[in-house]
Amino acid sequence: MKRLIVAFGFLTRVPMPQVAADAEDFAAAIRWYPVVGACIGVVVAGAGWVGALVDPWTGALAALVIWAAITGALHLDGLADLADGLGAAHGNRDRLIAVMADPHIGSFGVVMIALQLLAKLVLLHAVSAQGWAVVIVVPMLARIGPLCWARWVPLLREGGLGGMVAGKIRVHDLVFWGCVTGCLGVPVHAVAGAPALIAVFGWWLIRRVGGVSGDCHGAGIEFVETGMLVALAIAGRV
Repeated sequence: MKRLIVAFGFLTRVPMPQVAADAEDFAAAIRWYPVVGACIGVVVAGAGWVGALVDPWTGALAALVIWAAITGALHLDGLADLADGLGAAHGNRDRLIAVMADPHIGSFGVVMIALQLLAKLVLLHAVSAQGWAVVIVVPMLARIGPLCWARWVPLLREGGLGGMVAGKIRVHDLVFWGCVTGCLGVPVHAVAGAPALIAVFGWWLIRRVGGVSGDCHGAGIEFVETGMLVALAIAGRV
């Protein structure tokens, strides 16, 4: 339970009890990320349902605000850092790493955050027609991504979150969450898109970025969440 508490404390702004945890516990907590994601999904879906009592757009806005608030915009920050790094690097790996490590957000990052929030707002509105319960799976499936990237994508640089979690994922962790994904795909067919999105982002990291870091994990979570919302929206229209 200690590592689950550590995972909640890192990925959310939900008050958690203080526990004595070392670097090993913090790194191994990545195995619990999908559980945290499922809980985030429940809260987001609940906010959307309450907001939708006014109208669907209010529901979408309520879900989006709670989504950003409960995560502390953690993954949006990673998305912005990656956008700034790619925008300024011009193929220079050292500059990419340096810009991503800069705590300030540049114009590329601002634009990317704005587009991401706008995309989620519109897609949450589109998905809400199927019932808010389907939203629960989105944050959960997206947080399976870091388990895959930590195991199969090389490090962009030593240290940081990416370096800590590298090598902490066991084969049976992936088998377990793969089985969970398969079971979820029975009632929610769009879930089948999650493995493809995770694989595509991992391949893109290797080809375009050169590896994975903590910021890349955050950006990947945002990418998979948006991709899953697109898949759900399309499935609802088919």
